Amino acid sequence: RDLHVLPENFASASSSYFFHSHGNKEVFSCWGIRLAVDWFRERGHTYIKVFVPLWRKEPPRQDSPIADQHILEELEKQSILVYTPSRKVKGKRVVCYDDRYIVKVAYEKDGVIVSNDHYRDLQNENPEWKWFIEQRLLMYSFVSNR
Repeated sequence: RDLHVLPENFASASSSYFFHSHGNKEVFSCWGIRLAVDWFRERGHTYIKVFVPLWRKEPPRQDSPIADQHILEELEKQSILVYTPSRKVKGKRVVCYDDRYIVKVAYEKDGVIVSNDHYRDLQNENPEWKWFIEQRLLMYSFVSNR
């Protein structure tokens, strides 16, 4: 489906799984975020939102590597990147269910969702979201950094 049939001002909402796929599922690739944002910008889209858990601001760890982390700060300053809440409780990381943020913003902005997730649980939760997800889910793959 060609993107030109979508609303001119739409929200592109993505989750961190998206950017793990650019890093071959081994590293969280902030460069993958930049590639996705640039792809939409080059096509004239102006309202782009990327959702990333707040803990991605922390220094990378061996069990959770991250590449080009400075890109997150750049995109946050441009109001493109939105951090979803996370915290530590008794030394364990607790994260919110960011899929709900992604679907809600895209739905409210009449946008698209860029993800390979089908959001089946959210489809079952809300009939309007079910239709929206079925019609506005844009699946992706990275090929040669594109």
